[in-house]
Amino acid sequence: MTGRTQWCTRCGASSPLRRCAAFHGALAPACGAAAPLWAQALLPLPPPPSSPTSPHGKKRALLVGISYKRSWKRLEGSVNDVNCMKFLLQRRFGFPEPSILVLTDGEGNPRRTPTRENILEAMRWLVSGCRRGDSLVFHFSGHGSQLADKDGDELDGYDETLCPVDYQKSGAIVDDMVNAILVRPLPQGVTLHAVVDACHSGSALDLPFVCNMNSKGDYQWESYSRLPKGTSGGLAVCFSSCGDDQTSSETNAFSGNATTGAMTYCFIKAVERGSARTYGSLLLNIRKSIRKSEAGAAASIIPFMGKFLRSRSHQVPQLSSSERFDVNQKLLTL
Repeated sequence: MTGRTQWCTRCGASSPLRRCAAFHGALAPACGAAAPLWAQALLPLPPPPSSPTSPHGKKRALLVGISYKRSWKRLEGSVNDVNCMKFLLQRRFGFPEPSILVLTDGEGNPRRTPTRENILEAMRWLVSGCRRGDSLVFHFSGHGSQLADKDGDELDGYDETLCPVDYQKSGAIVDDMVNAILVRPLPQGVTLHAVVDACHSGSALDLPFVCNMNSKGDYQWESYSRLPKGTSGGLAVCFSSCGDDQTSSETNAFSGNATTGAMTYCFIKAVERGSARTYGSLLLNIRKSIRKSEAGAAASIIPFMGKFLRSRSHQVPQLSSSERFDVNQKLLTL
């Protein structure tokens, strides 16, 4: 299959033929299949948003996908993850295209390259000026790691990190900083949803509570930090691809030739299928899909590189929050 770019007449996406074939089941531009919503991605990216001066009740999203092209730890599905998430937010949840900021390392625009400086600046943009009624989304698909905790706030003794494209030069983004920028400023009435598809991401936002749920849906909230790291009245919720001591996976088991992050794919698919009515049902469906893929298509699972020997390749997606709530009753709304 060639890598030529054409427009798909079914979904409107401009993408390499091999990717369109993987998502729709046949070659573009006449793929001949009614593409599911999650598959109608790989669209041209929007221009960077201007200053955050949208009216009351605005929706805003920051989507970061890093493939680390020049590294031996290259990832194949991160940019696909971001494009699929962007499409979901626009078509399912009504996020305006100008209010979605995308950072990937495939961009020629230096402002949209996911360097450490650009990611931190984009995080500040995401929460800047937010007020009651606002819905914010942060999605990260890339490498995650751990560092020894130096301030004593971590129960396991490690800080979790997100790795920008220039992490070897500029350093990783520690969860304490993510919390300080994205979580603490959230005022009353503002909701932030994060989806973090990376290794060691269970407490990537350093939220104070984690939902310990069994396969039947029974759950209890447990403390995730020695220090209170909540918001300024708003709500922050994070779906992460695995526990802090686990690694995450990329896979092509779900969609043929196109590689995606297992977590991102399962999140989007659960929403599309109507299996994400509540936070609890979404978490259960994501975990079920990932267990199924691990059991039935183990050869198609590509583990991300874990930094520590204590890491486990089996991933169990996590739900953490700035406050406790009934996950089986609270409806999911972005």
